[in-house]
Amino acid sequence: MGRDGNVVGGEAQLNGPVIQAGEVTGGIHLHGAGRQSALPVPRQLPPLTAHFMGRSDDLAALDDLRSRHDGHSAPLIVVSGPAGVGKTALVTRWLRDTDEAYPDGHLYADLRGHSPEGPAEPGEILGQFLRALGVGPVPAGLAEQAALWRSVTANLRIGIVIDNVLSAAQVRPILPGGSRGLTVVTSRNRLTGLGVDGARVYHLGVLDPAAAEELLSRGVGRERVQKEAAAAREVVLLCAGLPLAVCLAAARLAARPQQPLRALVDALAEDRDRLEELTVEGEKAVRSGLDGSYAVLSEGAARLYRRWGLLPVRVFEVRSAAAVCGVPMRVAERLIDALLEANLLEESGPDAYRFHDLVRLHARERGFLDETDDARSETLRRACDWYLATATEAQRLLTPIQLTLRRDFAFCPEGLPLPFDDETGALEWLAAHRLDLLEAVRTATGQGWYDTGWQIVDAMWPLFLRLRHYGLWIEAHELGLAAAERAGDRAAERQMLNSGAIGFTSAHRIDDAIDWYHRSLIAAREAGDVRDEGQALHGLGTCHREAGRTGQAVSYLSQAITAWEGCGYQRGAALSRIIVGEIALESGDIDRAVDCFSQAHTLLTEVRDPYDAARALAFLGYAHTLGAGPRQRAADAGADAYERGIGELREALAVFEGSGATHWRARTLELLGRSAQHHGDRAAAREFYERSRAAHLPHSPDEAERLAGRLGDLGG
Repeated sequence: MGRDGNVVGGEAQLNGPVIQAGEVTGGIHLHGAGRQSALPVPRQLPPLTAHFMGRSDDLAALDDLRSRHDGHSAPLIVVSGPAGVGKTALVTRWLRDTDEAYPDGHLYADLRGHSPEGPAEPGEILGQFLRALGVGPVPAGLAEQAALWRSVTANLRIGIVIDNVLSAAQVRPILPGGSRGLTVVTSRNRLTGLGVDGARVYHLGVLDPAAAEELLSRGVGRERVQKEAAAAREVVLLCAGLPLAVCLAAARLAARPQQPLRALVDALAEDRDRLEELTVEGEKAVRSGLDGSYAVLSEGAARLYRRWGLLPVRVFEVRSAAAVCGVPMRVAERLIDALLEANLLEESGPDAYRFHDLVRLHARERGFLDETDDARSETLRRACDWYLATATEAQRLLTPIQLTLRRDFAFCPEGLPLPFDDETGALEWLAAHRLDLLEAVRTATGQGWYDTGWQIVDAMWPLFLRLRHYGLWIEAHELGLAAAERAGDRAAERQMLNSGAIGFTSAHRIDDAIDWYHRSLIAAREAGDVRDEGQALHGLGTCHREAGRTGQAVSYLSQAITAWEGCGYQRGAALSRIIVGEIALESGDIDRAVDCFSQAHTLLTEVRDPYDAARALAFLGYAHTLGAGPRQRAADAGADAYERGIGELREALAVFEGSGATHWRARTLELLGRSAQHHGDRAAAREFYERSRAAHLPHSPDEAERLAGRLGDLGG
């Protein structure tokens, strides 16, 4: 443009038409310099699937996020979730009815975050958006494109969907200017980096069972689903609430109208084939989506993903990540963060993580495909060793006197902090991981690591003793005994027989318990192990007592006391005296019972076994309260005995409450209730029985039912 105002050989690169001439004189008037009048208002949202449903809570949550923006900039919302969960469908449905709120249009772009050809460049998307608004030519450089884009959108009321994003860096240049629009980003990753740009993140979960079943009905036909309702529910369960998986299952069934739904259940039920079955038009849609998420992981995160996939457990923690990968805790935390960011992992509690069911199958598949045989074996061995080491430390805290057998490690998890620091924490860890520990036993024995198998069972002893999961107790010891036999370790065999027989006794399977104790007695005498012989005799005594054969019970228990005192094992002799005291109590011989319990309590205190000392004290207190009958309580001596007994019971109760020993807490509460009932205090008896029943209920339903009977007998 010359000084006289003429345009010479120029080209205007603004929002309007291009003027090109050798020389132009006079005024120039341009009309419609904004969007070219021939272009319609862009409405680029993808078509809404006819099967969208069951997301009312999610739609309301997005409404709430949009309403809470500060007004200084346009709302930026990230909808995050795993592949196939329905992020695009949700966002499309949400924005479909907002034409009035965004009269300048809806723009949509797929950034191809996980496509084989690689993600889209921001400049490519900016060019599409600018041209859709009638702006051109588009500058070549990204910085100029972004600046022009912000200028164009500064005053527009426009809704923008940026779909399938890989990283925050992809999004930032595409963020519009002004404060009147809305930008929604979808990603398999959490895109926490967009937090600095004011993003609010919404994590989209799977469908609930009712919505997933309705989705299946729409694809297959309601009548067909209702006809095979049970099979339909199983299909939905096997699809794990993932909308893509349910739609693929529905498409397969719709293409086979004569095939019963049960046939698909059978096909999906085999875990190794489930991803293979979820295909559409020959494309493995679910697997492809997960493959894309896996492909962009760092090497370390991908390794953790597939190694965790190889483990036969459902919940993981930072320490197990460090153990199976052989890395420090701080590194394991970063790897977990990467999997969380990629939405391949879910948090299920403090330091607790899990895979979605179909993701778990994919992770296991990658473990078999991408890890060598040696690496897979090492992964499983590292996990088993970690469970063994941690359970052993729990045992060392809870029952140190019973930690007598050796521990062997191929990969000792050195340097990893324990997940507990006191007895309560140790018992809580054992309880929370009881099924994982059983799976570790199965894995170890299945791999031929027999010593590891029985050692894990041995380390679980405090769990069995204090929480009384009878089915778990028995199954673990059956596996542990077989492992000890295969390992050829006779001492371990006797340990498995003795501690397993206690489980049979506690579960009232007396014949099985007697069989195991007899086998243990024979093995102990063959080995010349007097201490183990005493254990077997003690066990036979408890079994015959349980069966009502008190004469035989006392005979075996007396032999056990003699054997144990002969080899200097005073703790064992004390435990047998507790049982003899119980038998005396039941026969009404209070003086003998008090003598047995007193001796047992003194000995167990001397050998520093506070748990069993508290058991002896609870029985001693109960015996004292029975010795002080209602008539005797009228005298000072009777009253003193009763108060002394109640004090001893409460002291024992405090030990069990402090250590988390649920079974004996419940037993002691029952003894308090029986003492109160014996002395005519029905209100106190009812309170103690109710507390005992509540303590039994989660772990011992049969005991809880027995307590309910006591409450019924109490009346009122």
